[in-house]
Amino acid sequence: MFPASTRNKTLQGGLHSSPQIRKARQRSVRLTNRWIGLLLPLTLLVVWQAAGSAELLNPILLPAPFDIWEEFRAMLLSGELLSNLGISTWRVLFGFLMGGGLGLAAGLWVGFSHKAERLLNPSLQMLRTLPHLAIAPLFILWFGFGEESKLLLIAKGSFFPLYINTFLGIRSVDNKLFDVARVLEFSRMQMIMKLILPASLPNILLGTRLSLGVAWIGLVVAEMMGSTSGIGFMINDARSMSLTTVMFVGIVVFAIVGKLSDSLVLLVERRLLRWRDSFQGEGGQ
Repeated sequence: MFPASTRNKTLQGGLHSSPQIRKARQRSVRLTNRWIGLLLPLTLLVVWQAAGSAELLNPILLPAPFDIWEEFRAMLLSGELLSNLGISTWRVLFGFLMGGGLGLAAGLWVGFSHKAERLLNPSLQMLRTLPHLAIAPLFILWFGFGEESKLLLIAKGSFFPLYINTFLGIRSVDNKLFDVARVLEFSRMQMIMKLILPASLPNILLGTRLSLGVAWIGLVVAEMMGSTSGIGFMINDARSMSLTTVMFVGIVVFAIVGKLSDSLVLLVERRLLRWRDSFQGEGGQ
């Protein structure tokens, strides 16, 4: 048997090293998850390129990944891609801030007030079901082919995910927390800032991610319905001339930028919700 002092030192060393071990394990799991996430798209690209090289695919209908890459590089070097991407990104950002901001404000108001819920919620739920393609011609008719119709269409799509998730987040706060707030004699502002908003923050951030995704969908509809610039216009113009590689470049750019914007919100969510100890799935850390 080891002496008691030796056992204590070994135990203390293990306790001191355990946070470093946990961090290393978490980094290893995150790296493994990234490679697992890349496995399917990389396999698809390899199979796709092999089929294209073997001339099993019609290049007009489905060009090979290497041809799409060459088109992407040419458009990037010419500046055409970055110019259209900058215009599309500005439209999404402005439309999202406008629609998402109004959705957040409406969700807070309706979530806090039962009277506001009875007044606004039925009408907003009815408007939520109207599809983009049905609204877009009206927006163009009312506001023309300028930026107003595009921004309003994007804002319309961005409004509802944030509105619904903010409303549900506030209404999902446990009533026992309000009892604790009354015992602590919280003022109304303290109750909102220290209790309701932190408890509903997961729903609000989820609504933000969904709103950003819908904003990109609204952008595609707006730019393809009537525009002279942007990635959606680039895809629509390429379709009219059967330039399939250009169409795929636009689709890939939409996918990458949409994923990056979603990952940015997810990063903010992880930092703000570090206090949560929720289930991460079997095998997750």
